[in-house]
Amino acid sequence: MNMQPHSPFTAGTAQPQVAFDRRELSVILSVYGRMVAAGEWRDYGISALREVAIFSVFRRTAEHPIYRIEKRPKLRGKQGMYSVVGMDGRILKRGHDLRTVLRVLERKLIRAVEN
Repeated sequence: MNMQPHSPFTAGTAQPQVAFDRRELSVILSVYGRMVAAGEWRDYGISALREVAIFSVFRRTAEHPIYRIEKRPKLRGKQGMYSVVGMDGRILKRGHDLRTVLRVLERKLIRAVEN
C-alpha cells in the first residue's frame, strides 16, 4: 500500500501551481522596497494559481491592487511570461525578462521622488 503524504502538487490530475522563484521574488521585492521607502506603496499580496502567479501591490491595505505583477509560463514562447497590469486591467508592459518588465514601475518611482 502506498502511504505517501497528500500534497496539492501530487493529487490526482491536479497540476502544480505557478509560483515566483526566489530570484524573481528578490527582483520584485527590490522594486517594492524602493516604492515603500518613497511612500507610494504600503502592502502586497501573493497568489499562486494553476496558470498564473500574481504579486499584487496596494497603496492601502483595504484597497484593490494598483498594480499586479504576473507570471504566466504558458506565454513564455509568445509575448513573454511576465507582465505588469494596471488597476484598470491594462497591460502596462510585457516581456521575457522580469527586470525589463519592472522598469515601467521604476519610471513611476522617479516621478514620485521628483515631486
